Amino acid sequence: MKRVFGVKKDKEPPPSINDASDRINKRGETVDEKIKRLDVELSRYKEQIKKTRPGPAQEAVKARAMRVLKQKRMYEGQRDMLYNQTFNLDQVSFAAEGIKDAQQTMSALKSANKELKGMMKTVKIQDIDNLQDEMMDLMDVSSEIQESLGRSYNVPDDIDEDDLMGELDALEADMGTEAEGVPSYLQPDTESDLDSELNLPSAPTGQAAVPAGRSNAQAEDELGLPTVPRASLRG
Repeated sequence: MKRVFGVKKDKEPPPSINDASDRINKRGETVDEKIKRLDVELSRYKEQIKKTRPGPAQEAVKARAMRVLKQKRMYEGQRDMLYNQTFNLDQVSFAAEGIKDAQQTMSALKSANKELKGMMKTVKIQDIDNLQDEMMDLMDVSSEIQESLGRSYNVPDDIDEDDLMGELDALEADMGTEAEGVPSYLQPDTESDLDSELNLPSAPTGQAAVPAGRSNAQAEDELGLPTVPRASLRG
C-alpha cells in the first residue's frame, strides 16, 4: 500500500517572524552589494564620457551607462520593497512580544492573587483588633508603673497647693520692696555700719597740729611727712 499510495510527508512548521525577517535582511544585503558594484561602474563610465570626444564612441559609452543606471534603479526599488517588508515584520514582532509580555504578566498576577488569598485566610481582622486592644492596655499599665516608681518619698501627700502659692506670692512681694529687687540680707554691708559695730577710732586726716612755740617748723607734704629739701645747681 505504501508503494502504491506513498508515505504521507510531515508538514514543515511555518517560518517564524524572526526567520522571515532574517531571510529578507539577507536579500536586502545582497541587493545593496549589487547597487555598490553598479555605482562603481557608473563612476567609470562618467570618467570615460568626460575624456571621450563627442561622437559615436561617446554615445556608446552613454548607452552602457544608461543600461547600468536602469539596473541600479531596479535594484533600488527592490531594496525599498524589502525594507518595507522588514518594517512590517518588525511591527508584527513587536506586537507579538507585547502580547507575550501581557500573558506572562497575567500569569504572574494570577499566581500572586492565589498566594495572597491563602495568606489572608490565616490573618483575621478581629485578631488584629484584639491584639491592638491588649497592647494599649499593656501600655497603660506600664505608664502607671513608671509613674508609681517615679513618686518621691519625702513629699507628703497632704500638702495644700494653695498655701504654697500664697507663700510664693509673699516671697515675690518681699523681693519687690528691696532695693533693686535684692533682699536686705543679700546686700553688702556699708563701711560706716562696720566701723560702728567694731568701735574703731577714726583714721588721721593727714595734717598734724603744729606746736605754738615752734616757729621754724619744717614744711610737710600731703601725708603729714616732712619734705626733703631740694639741692640746686648754680653756675
